[in-house]
Amino acid sequence: MPEEASAPRLLPAGESCVVVDFGEHIDYGINRRVQALRKALERASFPWIREMVPTYRSLAIYLHIPGEDLVKIHKALEKTLGSLEREEAHPGEVVAIPLCYGGDFGPDLSFVASSNNLPEEEVIRRHSGREYYCYMLGFTPGFPYLGGMDLSLATPRLAKPRQIIPAGSVGIADQQTGIYPMESPGGWQLIGRTPLRLFDPEREPPILLEAGLWIRFVPISPEEYRSITQQVATGSYALARQKKTMERGDTA
Repeated sequence: MPEEASAPRLLPAGESCVVVDFGEHIDYGINRRVQALRKALERASFPWIREMVPTYRSLAIYLHIPGEDLVKIHKALEKTLGSLEREEAHPGEVVAIPLCYGGDFGPDLSFVASSNNLPEEEVIRRHSGREYYCYMLGFTPGFPYLGGMDLSLATPRLAKPRQIIPAGSVGIADQQTGIYPMESPGGWQLIGRTPLRLFDPEREPPILLEAGLWIRFVPISPEEYRSITQQVATGSYALARQKKTMERGDTA
């Protein structure tokens, strides 16, 4: 159930950071307010903002100079917060992430299927049949924390984490699904892999996704995987985007 909207709190976090806290729970409505404030502040281009870090329920705003005029900053934030209603009404964009399921790309697909008494084809259908809301990025650069997975696919983490998981791997851990942006250790059940580079230090910006987006996984064949990999390498691949339309039954 969505949490009833409450007044945001402005909290100091040392001399060079102000945190705007919107609630106490993981909730889509709360996170939309976080993202709306971030976008509004980006448009305002206040000179005292060095960096902004959104989380599930708050926005940390780092200042250029420790001890800047916090009274002035609080007034500017309160004024911006008062103009968010229109921004919050727009649910954002959906980006399509091509995903090759199973085989070498998703070695744990069969385990996820058997654990939930489903054929592999049904796991793919249910996993790709949802649009997932990206609450925040973290863990490693560009790792999206996604909400909205079909709970019939929930599967425990690996008893023994892998030391190396290839970049682009998509996995399931308990009631979550996510994408590994870079090669790293991990304990999620791997069901597929995307040829897209979620993190590329040579690209501007280096992180492909951002908090506040919706993600839709599009099943592709191994041949399509190889083709898209070549397009990504040459810079000719265009990420498919469209406006999100909220439908009855959408959950995050």
